[in-house]
Amino acid sequence: MAKNEDNTGILNIYASFNNTIATITDLTGNTIGRISGGQITKHDRMRANPTIAMFIARRIQEACRDYRINTLYVRMKGQTGATGIGPGAHAIVRTLTKEGFKILSMAETTAVPRGGPKKPHGRRGRRV
Repeated sequence: MAKNEDNTGILNIYASFNNTIATITDLTGNTIGRISGGQITKHDRMRANPTIAMFIARRIQEACRDYRINTLYVRMKGQTGATGIGPGAHAIVRTLTKEGFKILSMAETTAVPRGGPKKPHGRRGRRV
């Protein structure tokens, strides 16, 4: 009798206030599937909606079923310099836990700007 395997994957969620993109990879970083809000709906205003994020989670579940992945590490990322993560990220995690996935850890990997690009007009500023 075959033993039921427990495979682990990494779920990278990029959730801005304009779109939600979810990428599922194996532990070595090879991409298994990538689903975005634009693939689910044709309305631009709906791409970052939590309802659309639930449909993204269903597509992730289908991709994980082929590889027998049922435990996940979750990495959430927001837009650099924004006030927080978009509304779709938490809806994806909530839907996947309801579907029976085991979440091992969640991490926020949003980039923080430090310093930024050089300001224009030289050292003494703009002179009129």
